[in-house]
Amino acid sequence: MPYQLESIDPRKTAVIVVDMQNDFVADGAPLQSRQAAEMMPRLARTLDACRERGIRVIYTSHVHRSDGCDMGRYSDLYPPVASRAALIDGTAGVEIHPGLAPAPGEHVIKKHRYSGFFATDMDLILREWGIDTVAITGTTTENCCHATARDAMFHNYRVAFLSDATGTFDYPDLGFGAMSAAQVHQATLTILAFSTAHVMTCEDFLGRALAR
Repeated sequence: MPYQLESIDPRKTAVIVVDMQNDFVADGAPLQSRQAAEMMPRLARTLDACRERGIRVIYTSHVHRSDGCDMGRYSDLYPPVASRAALIDGTAGVEIHPGLAPAPGEHVIKKHRYSGFFATDMDLILREWGIDTVAITGTTTENCCHATARDAMFHNYRVAFLSDATGTFDYPDLGFGAMSAAQVHQATLTILAFSTAHVMTCEDFLGRALAR
């Protein structure tokens, strides 16, 4: 039976907001995730509720240098990255969307790969805060959120994955059939629930975290 988080201590919990930046969720964004954009109001309310109870909030922003020195295979995978139309450090596109702006003192971790833990100081900061549980929110469900959840579990954090505060985009047919955003999202939740995290709604998370 996959593990369940029966209770969540706000003092030892952080919400990781993955890549809710303009290049992913603004209208007309080059890498737009409509599903993620649509859930922003719910996520914003959830973050406010967490702040009121002392749950820490930390953000990630996926960025690359314009000279390509840290792009790896991303320029092969994503034409907007290759053309420098998206995810370029120092541009407005990598800023957190105004609807989810960090509160004063909250950190935005710059990352160059899907995971918020890979080659960043995320783990260092969380351990300094005494965190043992993280809640994953943001975009995209199957890539950056999934990878961050997996790495959190690999680092021995308890992981909550918020099913209605994560989102993705439609996948075209590349030889194996197309998948809608809803299908990609649902498949990823099923996989994570079995192997990595306690998948739950924002309401369930707040109920478990704020009942103490």
